[in-house]
Amino acid sequence: MTTAIAKKMTFEEFLNYNDGTDTLYELENGKLIVKPSESDINQRIATFLLIYFSQLGIPSYQLRMKAELAVNSTQVGVRIPDLVVYSEELAKVMEGVTRSLILMDMPPPLLVVEVVSPNQENRDYRYKRSEYAARGVAEYWIVDPIAQKVTVLEWVEGFYEEQVYVGDRAIASPMFANLKLTAAEVLKG
Repeated sequence: MTTAIAKKMTFEEFLNYNDGTDTLYELENGKLIVKPSESDINQRIATFLLIYFSQLGIPSYQLRMKAELAVNSTQVGVRIPDLVVYSEELAKVMEGVTRSLILMDMPPPLLVVEVVSPNQENRDYRYKRSEYAARGVAEYWIVDPIAQKVTVLEWVEGFYEEQVYVGDRAIASPMFANLKLTAAEVLKG
């Protein structure tokens, strides 16, 4: 379960926040949101996709798990997607940074993947959808092991156009034309 820390915080305070633990936090409308531990299936799906995209020929310097991404909510917030694919331009900008945080003035990622956790559906389907669209993320996947579907969102003129994939239906990716995956393969991890 995701827990919010009570005190409202600025983006700068978030950047300097350290509670002395390894806890991951997102920043949503000035609130620290504790990222819960991932379930085994969520970890398997994210790892499967990381390996798959690597085998597709995407170099490792463009692939990240748990990178932080600055987004606009009511104020600047931070999300931690399960998997991010950087553009070449973003990969160059990120060279040598001390924190895996994609700031607002940096190019957006090519792809962001969120694996839905129980009781987090609104966050992944609604809030992050609008935040990633506003951020200009070209493609956003919502992998939902609970509902057994993969939703692929393509950013077109400031909004996402949606395709939903289930079972053995092949996933069509606007960014990765040589993708050969079905929803069932992704959901199995």
